[in-house]
Amino acid sequence: MGLSLIVSIGAQNAFVLRQGIRRQHVALVVCICALSDVVLIAVGVAGFGTLIAGTEWILQIARFGGAACLLVFGALALKRAVRPAALTAAEEPTTRGSGATAAALTVLGLTWLNPQVYLETIVLLGSVATAQASQHGDAARWAFGGGAMIASVAWFTALGAGARLLQPLFARPAAWRVLDAVVAAMMFTLATLLLIRPL
Repeated sequence: MGLSLIVSIGAQNAFVLRQGIRRQHVALVVCICALSDVVLIAVGVAGFGTLIAGTEWILQIARFGGAACLLVFGALALKRAVRPAALTAAEEPTTRGSGATAAALTVLGLTWLNPQVYLETIVLLGSVATAQASQHGDAARWAFGGGAMIASVAWFTALGAGARLLQPLFARPAAWRVLDAVVAAMMFTLATLLLIRPL
């Protein structure tokens, strides 16, 4: 589930990919993305999960709200799969200059000023972590959260380090189409499971 949320192609992942293709401050950008996700996932698993654990109506809002978020993200991924766009090394970065400070500020903005990241990490992962705790005990909550954190670190590391190898592939719109189609299918499946299986 963590990977299905993280892999969706958005501004943050596109920036990491762009930096990786250009080999500019890749380690810095990857660390910022991964550490930000670890912090946000921990807040979701600990804070939001605890908040909704004993309140049925909040649990149901989280359930249906989480399913709605997944359906929206799935629809956006499906839309991107139908109308893909290529990303080439020749594209200009989203910030002026190529220094480490500019890269860090850009990725911090793309991460912390994006409302989608709060929905994914705090609301969505937090509600699923609570479901894990209610079914399998509190240790399962942190096992789930730890798995999502590992998925995030692994994804950003692989994306940043492997981007230069993927340059010829992701210069073609068909590659984005396949990736987004898989992401859409995962999102729709998870939304369906949330709707048919009560938290």
